[in-house]
Amino acid sequence: MAPRSTKSSRYISSFLPILFFAACTTQPSSSSFTSGTMQRGQSRQDQILLGRHMVVSHACGECHGGGDNPAAAGWLDGLRDTITQQFRIGPFVTRAKNLTPDNATGTGRFSERQIFNALRYGLRPEETPDVAITSTVPGQGNFPLHPHYLAVPMPWVSWRNMSDQELYAIAAYLKDGLKPVNHKVQDSDGPADFWASSYTVQAIGPYPVVAYPTANEKR
Repeated sequence: MAPRSTKSSRYISSFLPILFFAACTTQPSSSSFTSGTMQRGQSRQDQILLGRHMVVSHACGECHGGGDNPAAAGWLDGLRDTITQQFRIGPFVTRAKNLTPDNATGTGRFSERQIFNALRYGLRPEETPDVAITSTVPGQGNFPLHPHYLAVPMPWVSWRNMSDQELYAIAAYLKDGLKPVNHKVQDSDGPADFWASSYTVQAIGPYPVVAYPTANEKR
């Protein structure tokens, strides 16, 4: 696909403040996690329940299916309604993915660390290896030199500031807390750079978030 026009880039950038609403204000944890690792003393079921709470309370189902009700039909199994689960961003159409652990059409083929990296760094698990990432600079600390990002409506820019514990709990819920549903969703459209120009520090702010207080905050 040809690179975006300047007009399209401005259009997408203008949506960033709206799309990346504040999903969480929790600071990143200093704990070191690997794929599937739980907080010390926490059972797998507790981890899954925490992940369920995070998913329900942060409106995942409002795009990915089921609204805010885990008992609803279509819970997190991806686009079925083009009115509420499909989005036009400039010239591109993006579609909510199947998040259930189906190996063929959902997240089943991805590790928990790949899901974690998607939530923390916005990296598409389909094109990102199962590795620990220690940098946000392309080409450094296992961060891909040419990153392929999630489509713009996904608010990972806010979610990245959740703690490691919370993000791994979400991954645990998606992997072990859901029944797999075989439901293929068409890939989202995207420019050749996979949205990279929309995810600059100038557009989305730094990670970790700057220290409190800034010039806009009280001491």
